[in-house]
Amino acid sequence: MVGVLATQGSAPRGAGTRMLVTATGQHGTIGGGRLELLASDQARAILARPAGSWRIQDYPLGPMLGQCCGGRVRLMVEHVDAGDAGWLDRAASGRMLISRFDHDRVARSVTDEAAPVRLAAQGERPAIGTVLVERIGEHRRPLYLFGAGHVGKAIAAAVAALPFTLAWFDTREDQAALAGAVHAPVDDLAACIGDVPAGAAVLVLTHDHALDYALVLAALQSRASFVGLIGSATKRARFIARLAREGVDAARLTCPIGLPGIVGKEPEVIAAATAAQLLALRGNVP
Repeated sequence: MVGVLATQGSAPRGAGTRMLVTATGQHGTIGGGRLELLASDQARAILARPAGSWRIQDYPLGPMLGQCCGGRVRLMVEHVDAGDAGWLDRAASGRMLISRFDHDRVARSVTDEAAPVRLAAQGERPAIGTVLVERIGEHRRPLYLFGAGHVGKAIAAAVAALPFTLAWFDTREDQAALAGAVHAPVDDLAACIGDVPAGAAVLVLTHDHALDYALVLAALQSRASFVGLIGSATKRARFIARLAREGVDAARLTCPIGLPGIVGKEPEVIAAATAAQLLALRGNVP
């Protein structure tokens, strides 16, 4: 297992990135290029050493490595001991992984509580006795998607492998079943939005403008940090005027959805632009 322990300056992947290397294959990536090639060679070399063996290597990403990123990367290369991997049974997104660097192994455990010792990204080079604590998995922003039509299905597919936790609804029972969304009666949807956690994103793209408005109204009064509505400039203007008459601040409303400048109204194009727009929120994690 090759893991990025720390980075400085420009680097292809961040701390916490890992890849697995076998004698004949590889799973995952630490960013490709010459760095990954050398790391893979090191990983295969350490497979000849006893299980549990590990080493730390610092790489300047400059001319000597044949890369021009300009930063530095600290890698750990480890011959994983399959007999000492019981911690994997408890590993889950959001939990804390504790790694202690011992002489002949990296002792790991998983806990739900933050441990008192933490190795800073630019901290000392790990040595015997060092303890590294890290959260498992990337923060997954809750995404509430209302509408299981063509665009809704395309968005659900586009975000499936991205760092979101999707809750997907449609009021039409047959359409929900066909798409794989949750069927929810109209009266239940506003209550659902009222329960969204802080920092959630809400996307409204139902088959009914009146329902769209009710959902947008509820979303703007919720703790959601992003409220997106599919529609034209005319639809936006009508919604904002009506919201203003009801005394609702529409500053958080994004309509139309999707990154500006991406041309095309095909569902897949809208989905790609919207997924990119939601990914841009990653610097604002609640």
